[in-house]
Amino acid sequence: MIDPIYPPFAPTTPHLTSIDSQLLQTSPVALIEWAAETFGHGLVMSTSFGIDSAVMLHMVTSIIPHIPVIWIDTGYLPPETYAFAQQLTTQLNLNLQVYQSRLSPARMEAQYGKLWEQKDLEALNLYDRLRKVEPMQRALKELKATAWLAGLRSHQTEHRRTLSRIERQEEQYKILPLLHWHSRDIYQYLTANQLPYHPLFERGYVTVGDWHSSRPFDCGQDLSARDTRFQGLKQECGLHL
Repeated sequence: MIDPIYPPFAPTTPHLTSIDSQLLQTSPVALIEWAAETFGHGLVMSTSFGIDSAVMLHMVTSIIPHIPVIWIDTGYLPPETYAFAQQLTTQLNLNLQVYQSRLSPARMEAQYGKLWEQKDLEALNLYDRLRKVEPMQRALKELKATAWLAGLRSHQTEHRRTLSRIERQEEQYKILPLLHWHSRDIYQYLTANQLPYHPLFERGYVTVGDWHSSRPFDCGQDLSARDTRFQGLKQECGLHL
């Protein structure tokens, strides 16, 4: 367990390639420890309380118990996600920081309609900017974040295959400890630590976001896991672009 300190240094953008090459083969735990020692109180993490979010939440808080955990609540999450969030918050004693859009769901629908029903990429992008991206940017600013731990994995989307374990995204460094993990790694960690999958996993969901834009995975269709989101029109919500 590490007691975070203020960072002795902050790597500059030209140093990212050399730093990442040094840490490329290290374990997720070692990378998290490096991030804690490097960024100190500027380090935050995010969670969606998605299918396997318990892995990152357990791993990170075992090392940095009181790290701010940012959760963007869109107001449209399934009831199972809210229950799962409460379960993990209690079980892991999370320092949960909940952020929401400045527009309530009702006000957004009054102004723009039900954007997810328009089956239009521009409408979906607007929805994500309003309900996810703006609250996340506000969270990072208010928490004075200089670095951000996230649970992205390379096999999830085409974009994520292009990422390195240490990235620069706008004003923050993005650290991705599980980038090269596969489903078997996730299962083994959850089992070894007696952690749960999201409740919808048992109903065929391999990824879950808002109730209106998530559906179970159909093994009979030629789809990737992320194609079960956003009506298949896109794979990223914008938080990690």
